[in-house]
Amino acid sequence: MRKEPEIAYTEKIDHAVLHLQGLLKTEPETGIILGTGLGSLINDIDVKLEIPYEDIPYFPISTVESHHGKLILGNLGGKNILAMKGRFHYYEGYSMKEVTFPIRVMKKLGIRQLLISNASGGLNLQHKIGDVMVINDHIDLFPENPLRGANVAGFGDRFPDMSQAYCPEFILWALEIAKEKGIALHQGVYAGVQGPNLETPAEYKYLSSIGADAVGMSTVPEVIVAVHSDMKVFAITAITDLGTPGNIKKISLQDVLKAAAHAEPSMRKIMLGLLLRL
Repeated sequence: MRKEPEIAYTEKIDHAVLHLQGLLKTEPETGIILGTGLGSLINDIDVKLEIPYEDIPYFPISTVESHHGKLILGNLGGKNILAMKGRFHYYEGYSMKEVTFPIRVMKKLGIRQLLISNASGGLNLQHKIGDVMVINDHIDLFPENPLRGANVAGFGDRFPDMSQAYCPEFILWALEIAKEKGIALHQGVYAGVQGPNLETPAEYKYLSSIGADAVGMSTVPEVIVAVHSDMKVFAITAITDLGTPGNIKKISLQDVLKAAAHAEPSMRKIMLGLLLRL
């Protein structure tokens, strides 16, 4: 039996882009990853089209209980947006190229800025469960880099600069919006780890010692690819548990979702305010 030739990564991207271009009536400029803590933002979107991930060629499918799987085209804050309702994680068994495949597709669809939300464990003594933190830098502790292998043609440089991975202007705007809205907003460094297990007390201590203010299992791969693709990036995280001395407790997914729901109104206000300023 003859083996079918493997389709190149760039061809898969092009297939997905062509499929979506045939469905989209407007060209979105802003991409949003509706991760944990920002699910209710969907209620603010004037939805024009919902596309299940399984209907998009070569798109991964989320296997996480709390993550839905739809690509949403709509209008929010007067902007045409393309939102991912549900993201993909390395711990689900996907390669980094699969995890970040949607970011490549977004870029070829015309996305210029990417807004991201997630949940994380707080490593800063000032953090409380339900707090919100703007990510101003990250530490990549994943075992695989999404740019590993041949440079993806037509996207960016072989060695992208990461000295300002998170747009300083967007961070400044978020801090101004938080002040206007009376929201207590932290900013700090996010450590990205592969998961899916939570960290041990010794690991929390280590992560804090190397400069991390929060730790989570997503976002870093997407940010690397977005920066490689010359997108402006903003990321915000809900502190859903604590890894600080005396505060480490056994938690469940329901605990995480409950804490994220507490942080959600603040994250929603900041994201909406940011969109109005774009």
